[in-house]
Amino acid sequence: MLFGATGFAGALTARYLASAAPAGARIALAGRSLEKLANLREGLPAAAGGWALIQADVSDQDSLDALAARTRVVVTTVGPFVRYGLPVVQACARAGTDYADLTGEPLFIRDCIDGCHDQAVASGARIVNSCGYDSIPSDLSVYQLYRRSVIDNAGELGDTTLVAALKGGVSGGTIDTARAMLEEIVADPSKGRVLAHPYSLSPDRAMDPDVGRQTDQALERASGIDASLDGWVATFPMAQHNTKVVRRSNGLLGWVYGKNFRYREVMSVGGSRLAPVFATGVSGGVVGVMVLGALLSRFPAGRWLLDRVLPGPGTGPGESTRRTGWFTMRTFAETSSGAKYVCTFAAHGDPGYQATAVMLGEAALCLAYDELPEMAGVLTPASAMGDVLTERLRKAADITIEVTRA
Repeated sequence: MLFGATGFAGALTARYLASAAPAGARIALAGRSLEKLANLREGLPAAAGGWALIQADVSDQDSLDALAARTRVVVTTVGPFVRYGLPVVQACARAGTDYADLTGEPLFIRDCIDGCHDQAVASGARIVNSCGYDSIPSDLSVYQLYRRSVIDNAGELGDTTLVAALKGGVSGGTIDTARAMLEEIVADPSKGRVLAHPYSLSPDRAMDPDVGRQTDQALERASGIDASLDGWVATFPMAQHNTKVVRRSNGLLGWVYGKNFRYREVMSVGGSRLAPVFATGVSGGVVGVMVLGALLSRFPAGRWLLDRVLPGPGTGPGESTRRTGWFTMRTFAETSSGAKYVCTFAAHGDPGYQATAVMLGEAALCLAYDELPEMAGVLTPASAMGDVLTERLRKAADITIEVTRA
């Protein structure tokens, strides 16, 4: 069941599922408008011609309960999740129905953990957040580094750094999500601690590695991470979310990455003479945009201004941008024995949309069809699907996942 199918990300995911799902797969499109769902289905490949259409709305809990009760997996793109996501998770947790989304919102995942984890464990539901560019490349890269270190008997993971390089666009939904989180923090400043603390999504804070301060802010030469890298790195805007998901995976898997596992993410900004200036601008801009957005969100006039100048929900990058986009995530790790590894996770297509549709679609098919570890509750891609999803993505078009030893 694809909920939110007529939205920007939902329609891309529907198109991917129509081409990638096995013959005979029973798939339904769900949303508020049956007319819009029918129009979407008509424009999809022929395999989608028999897909069911289901009317459901986040403001109608009965419709969500009925949706979850009649399917094995709900995959949803209805965001901002901090506003609209929890009723869907609650329905799945009660019904024992597996669930996947593409959220990049730590506040929402914290709500899922606090409100639905125990019930999902009892019902057997796998609630798997962040199954898109946030945070499958980060989560599976570290998980595969761990798996390789075990095979090589190379010891536990220590300092581990992901270096992101990408080209893509931004949608109105992404902007709306950032605004929603800022407004949540303005309304309840205590929620700011969820964003600030590196282990705020951990299953047991007392068990987390004691490795000192870990920050998502960066401005440094790339060669300090690995001698093979040139240029500069800056703050990666998605790091604040991705790093928390990776640390939650470590906890859910029994803290297998190691007692000295220290993780961060940065973004490459190249090696030109202007790279240090650009890196400074990126690192400062991430903080500046958040502060400015928070200040404007405090007042009706500020919210009105944001509505006028920012892209609206349902809009997104054009076909050319989606087709020509790409990303390469290289994660460098050193183990307790001194062994060094790098995991490369790369894909063609706009990271947040074209590539995310592939990752979210394959995660949904993985939950529906594959034999998975006996885990339930509010999970992560690595803890729920680990090696199985990795192999699925390796077989998908234009995705590379490989680990090499230095």
